[in-house]
Parts: sequence; structure tokens; C-alpha cells
Amino acid sequence: MGDPRVLTVAAAAVVRDGRLLVVSKQAAPSIFNLPGGKPEPGESLLGALRRELQEELSVGPSDVTPFTVVEALAAIEAVPMRMTVYLAELDGVASPGAELAAMGWTSGRNDGIQLAPAVRDHVIPALVDAGLLVH
Repeated sequence: MGDPRVLTVAAAAVVRDGRLLVVSKQAAPSIFNLPGGKPEPGESLLGALRRELQEELSVGPSDVTPFTVVEALAAIEAVPMRMTVYLAELDGVASPGAELAAMGWTSGRNDGIQLAPAVRDHVIPALVDAGLLVH
């Protein structure tokens, strides 16, 4: 699955009413990122996305569409990361799982949420450019 020195991540960009769903992990409760995570050995990116959303939010994704690939430094692990971002809806009401510290919605503007640099610098601008978030 590519360079083993690069962290591979599948993430969901869930946008509702002009706001993006973000989560923070217990390991770094002040940093908000997209829901998602790393594939297990032999697991596809979409398989990882489905599993991680179920683990983190107790729901699965629906209407999943590839959106963008972000190459940046991972906020928590501080290693190079390749994050494949999918636009997705959720097939139920999200409820934070045990590994999450918090769940919230952001406009991407300065709304008091500390976004991971990959989300702030790459995903938010791409969503704005696509007309999915309005600044």
C-alpha cells in the first residue's frame, strides 16, 4: 500500500448545513480531525473508512465519493501522511465512541476549534473551492 514510512489514512468529509464534522481523539483531545483512520493489513481504504466510522461514531458511511488526497504531516503522529478524503453521508445519528474525546461541527472559520493542519490547510480550502463550505 505504498511507502511504509508514510501513514496511510482514509477519512470522511461529512458536510451538513455548511459545517464539517470533526472529531478529536482521547490521545490528543484538543486537535480536531476528520473521522477515519488507518487501514488494517490487507484492508482497503473504503473498508478502513467503514470500520473506523463504526468504531468512532457508531454509524456507517453512505453516498461515499472520492474527494481529494492530502499529503501532509500527521498532527498526532508527526510523520508524513497520505490521507484519502471521501465525501460521505452518515447512515444514522453519530454517537462518539470510546476512543473519541469530542465530536463537533465547524465552518472552518475561526470558531474556537483547533483543526489539525491537514484539515485546516488542505481539506477546508478544497471544500470551499468545491462550494461545499462557504467562507
